[in-house]
Order: sequence, then structure tokens, then C-alpha cells
Amino acid sequence: MQGQTKSVSFDGREIKLTTGRFAPQAGGSVMIECGDTAVLVTATQAPGREGVDFLPLICDYEERLYAAGRIPGSFMRREGRPPERATLISRLIDRPMRPLFPAWMTDDIQIVATCLSLDERVPADVLAVTGASMATLCAGIPFHGPMAAVRVGLLGDDFVLNPSFREIERGDLDLVVAGTPDGVVMVEAGANQLSEQDVIEAIDFGYEAISELIKAQEEVLKESGLKQIKPKEPEKDETVPNYLEKNATKSIEEVLKKFEQTKEERDTKLEEIKAGIADKIESLKDDNAVKKAISSNNKILSNSYKALTKKVMRAQILKEGKRVDGRDLNEVRKIDSAVAVLPNRVHGSALFQRGLTQVLSTATLGTPSDAQEMDDLNPSTDKTYIHHYNFPPYSVGETRPMRTPGRREVGHGALAERALIPVLPAKDTFPYVLRVVSEVLSSNGSTSMGSVCGSTLALMDAGVPLKAPVGGAAMGLIKEGKDVKILTDIQGIEDFLGDMDFKVAGTEKGITALQMDMKITGLSIETIGEAINQALPARTHILGKMLEAIDTPRENLSPHAPRLLSFRIDPELIGTVIGPGGRTIKGITERTNTKIDIEDGGIVTIASHDGAAAEEAQKIIEGLTRKVHEGEIFSGTITRIIPIGAFVEILPGKEGMIHISQLSEARVEKVEDVVKVGDQVTVRVREIDNRGRINLTLRGVPQHGGMNYPEPTPTPVAPLT
Repeated sequence: MQGQTKSVSFDGREIKLTTGRFAPQAGGSVMIECGDTAVLVTATQAPGREGVDFLPLICDYEERLYAAGRIPGSFMRREGRPPERATLISRLIDRPMRPLFPAWMTDDIQIVATCLSLDERVPADVLAVTGASMATLCAGIPFHGPMAAVRVGLLGDDFVLNPSFREIERGDLDLVVAGTPDGVVMVEAGANQLSEQDVIEAIDFGYEAISELIKAQEEVLKESGLKQIKPKEPEKDETVPNYLEKNATKSIEEVLKKFEQTKEERDTKLEEIKAGIADKIESLKDDNAVKKAISSNNKILSNSYKALTKKVMRAQILKEGKRVDGRDLNEVRKIDSAVAVLPNRVHGSALFQRGLTQVLSTATLGTPSDAQEMDDLNPSTDKTYIHHYNFPPYSVGETRPMRTPGRREVGHGALAERALIPVLPAKDTFPYVLRVVSEVLSSNGSTSMGSVCGSTLALMDAGVPLKAPVGGAAMGLIKEGKDVKILTDIQGIEDFLGDMDFKVAGTEKGITALQMDMKITGLSIETIGEAINQALPARTHILGKMLEAIDTPRENLSPHAPRLLSFRIDPELIGTVIGPGGRTIKGITERTNTKIDIEDGGIVTIASHDGAAAEEAQKIIEGLTRKVHEGEIFSGTITRIIPIGAFVEILPGKEGMIHISQLSEARVEKVEDVVKVGDQVTVRVREIDNRGRINLTLRGVPQHGGMNYPEPTPTPVAPLT
């Protein structure tokens, strides 16, 4: 079990690749380590199944809580359904790997990355992506690799390679770049309104670092005596493609050049052409080569027709600079947007439509206890902004069973979430937990960016004081040899038949999120930079159209949204507010009909639909935590009487006792002879004993009709920072 180990000094950290030691029955395996983070990645290939004409690639990222020395919190005390973050990392592995497998491959391939140990200074996701490439190479699977990934952060003015979790949180950029020797194959980023130039430089910085990891993989293969299997496309029967090109090209061109038609009309005409060709082939003699080829493979006509349509559409864009809907390459589709489209029971709502893509977004305001608890390996324990994305079948005119959200839905929701986080108000000024749901009502490309736009409008409609509105557009690419055309605001057919889906979201000031997926084996930094810069005027145009619906957040929240008061108390007095067994805080909530949350740092948040009730609860808590000093004078109410004295509520929720001997200068036989429950009295703090009990006196303190003692000024509470 010795294996082969290769170490790479990478930006001051050592990354180790160990092959041939773990998982000997997997096709290929690698243990990739950095610091105390260790990820085992395996790649296994199985023979293709009959009738499958696509690449059935499965990428799984598995988290084991023992990696962080934790026991699962579920009833079963074992890992169950993958948490959302694990799903996102699975997609992070899949997206750069998928375009590197040859298009003709139909074998079953599964890549499994398991995080076995986690060092919170070293995130595991980019290690898993690089490990996927190494494991695939070791498995001898045809592959346009090697490929590697790095993370780039920005602290101050300096880029940082593979930053820690804490550095990611502190910085203004969280960028993952994956690439091959041919160029960049995947980009994903969240940014704090960074300029286009800063983002381009960060991608370039990350890609330069990738070369060391690619070189290390090549050396591991060489030292292990393994040879990389370069993809070699098998010979293909061109009988049917040649027949289609001769008999259908002109008809397809005519349909694609009718720019005024709708998507439905275009799709119908293309299907009619395909059906006509099928009928024509059916009328051929049985010994005809085309008819024989189709009868031997019932999918060859459909696949060949799709390939021809793709070829014609791409040629039209490259040669004529015109798209199937007649738009110029940098032109955005028609935009319509509206807010408050649902009754105000929904705290905020918006409808955003771009072309045939339509998204309904809703915003809900919740209390701190509504935060999502994260049961995964990430150090963050909860989320206070949640974005969910739903893609029902009717949005594309289809029927299928409605199931739980898939990886695509989770990924698109996470992208929209990342785009909005930089512009959300600070927690200390707006302590609400926010949930946005984007319902895709109609889809024709760029629904994730439609979700970003709709969500911005819904949050503004809900009265959330965003720092700036966020918009986004998806950029496309057509590349044939040296001919490259970048498309702004791609629609469905351009995404399906193009080479790139590059989503760029941001404000007028800068970029907040990026996600680039490729269908080719690499793209130059220059082309990526051109796409990012071309997205800027599109984003500005989209933001202008959005602001026609609502230009500033509403001043008032929905009457059905909870009202929150937030203030800070001394953390040492949290126990005083909670009380034994939680009795004190429970009593306050029942008395005021409010919901109260207290964080470890002493931040108290009170939620109520009644502002006066929330203020009453705040006064009670401030009274409980307000320090009382000897000699202070208070006006209060007698709350209860015992044989040896009377209790007075001197501050909301805080009582002191007047001993019977302190009720009067003269001797008192019975407490009730002087005071009764409900009496208003003015008292002085005589002493505070070593157990914190407040002892009061009436002696020497003028009562009604005497001196007018002003109520004491509360001790100032430290402002939230």
C-alpha cells in the first residue's frame, strides 16, 4: 500500500497527490491533501448501456462529519441526504469535467469525492475538482485533461491563492477558476461590487497558478508509468448527415432567417422539416444506404438533424452577425417588469420578463429564529438570506412528475443568492432573516439571471433597504477555429447550440456574481475579458428597465411583515433576561405577545406585528439589564406584599423590596397599614446586597405632594456596530 506521492509547493502551502494506495478496485483514485484537509477522489468507468446516446456522467461530493470531529445531529446519528453545500460542490466538480470528455463517449462514468478530514484553513472544494482530474487520468478514461482548479480571494489590494474560510469571509472576492492547458473551462465567483477589470485580473491570476497543478499531475502519471489516453473519435457513418445536409440545409436556413416569428412557430417549422425528411427517407427503397442506417439506429436521424440545425445557426451568427430572433449580437431582449403583483400578505413580489423568460419572485421577512441551520462541514452555522429557485415543467411546455428540487434548481438558487448578498443591509440595522423564492413561469434561457432581477425588485417591494439594485445577463459564445462571436442575453436555442453560458450579475458599480460553463476544452483570458466587458452595458440597460418599476425600496414594510426592534445588552446579563428555566423570557413574551431572540454577543431582537408591544418588551428587558445604584430614586408600583415588607417594580421587570422597618419613620405593625398592592410610591435604593437583591426605603423620601423626583435616566446602551 505504498502508492505514489507527489508534493507541490503552492503559494507557500504544500499540496500532496497520492495515487495507487487507496481504493484499489476503483478505476483510478487519488488522495489530495493540503494542510489537514484530505479528500479521496475516485473515478470509475463502466461499459455503455444500449440505447444511450449521451455521456451519463455522475459527480458526487460526500461529506463525513467525522472529518471535522463531529457526530451527526440527526436521529439516526449518521449522514443522510447531502446538504446543499455538498450538492453545490458536486456541481462544481461536474461543470469543468463534463466538457473535457469526448462528445461521442456514452460509457457510464462516476466521480466520487469524499472529504475525510477538514482543516478550516483549507476548503476542500477546489481540491476535489483537481482530484477529479487526477483520478480520471489514473483510470485511463479518455479525457482532454489534465485540469486543475484554484480559489482566488482579494484582501485589500492583494490577490490571495486558496484563501482560508476566514479570509474568504473577510475579503471582497471568492473566485474559483478551473482550466486546462488550452484555457479556462469554468469560473464561479461572488464579489463585493468589483470592477470588470479587477475580476478579469483575478481570473488571469488564478489561471497562471493552475499550470503548477497541471504539471504535477503530468509528473505523477509519468512516475507511475501510466499513459494518458487521448480521446480519439471512432469512425462515424456520414451517410445520414450528408443526406440531411444536401436535402434540409436550405429549408433550415429559411426558417432561422425569419426573425419576426415566435419561438413556438420556429420550433414547429423545424419539426415539420424533420418530419418531411423522415417521410422522404421512408419512401426510399429498402436497400438505400440512408434508410438502412436509420433502421439500424432509431436515434440517428434526430441526432443528425440536431447537429445540422446547430451548424446552420452557428454559421448564420458567424457570417452574418444575426441571431435567430433578428437581434444584433450585443442586443438585449425586450424587458417588462412589475412589482406588488401579489396581495400584500406576501411581503414583497415582482414579475420580471425578458423575451419569453418570465420569473415571479417573492420576498418574505422573518425573525432571527427563522435562520437556516447548516449541518455541514462549513464553519458557518446558519444562513440569514435564503434564495430558492423552482423550475416547474409547464415553464417549457412539458409534463413530468413534480419532485424535490434537483441539482440545477439548487445551483441556480445559490447563484442568485450569491449575487444579492453583497447589497443586503447590515444585520445590525436590518436584523430580518430574508427568504426569496423565484418561480420560473416561462423559460427561454437565462432564468437564473431573471431570478436575480426579479429578486431585487421583490426585495425593494418588501421595503428591504438594498445598497444598490442588482441585475444580470447571460453571455454566450460561438467559436469555430479562430472565428469567435460573443452573444449578449442568450436565449434557449443559443445556450443549447452554443459553446458557453457565462452569467454575469452586478450593480452599476461592479460585479457581484459570475458563473461560466463551457462546452469546449478551454477559452483564453482575452475572450473571457471581452465577454465580461460586453456584459456591462447590457447590465446597465437591464437595471434601467428594472428601475422603471420601482426606483427605491419602499419606506414602509408590508403590514403583515413582523416588526423588529434590535438592541444590545451586556452579554453577562443574558441569563438574567432568560431566567431560571427560561421563565423570565417566557413571561415577557406572553405578557407582550412578542417573539424574542438573544444572540451570544448580547444582541436582542424583538419581533411583533404590534410596534407598541415590541417597545414594551424592550423596556422590560432594558429594565432587567439596567444597573441600579445605591442612592438612586425611582417611582414605582407596589406589586406584592409579604409579612416583612412590600415589593416595588422600580423598572419594567425589575423589583426591589421595602422592608417593613423602612416603610415609615414610625414603627409599623402591619405592611398593609402603610401601602397596598397597586399603590404608586417613590423610593430610594438603600443598598444592593451581595446577592444582587435591591433593598428600598420610603424613609426620608417625599411622596405625593412633596418634592417631585424625576425618573432616573437609563444607563446608555452601547450602540450596535
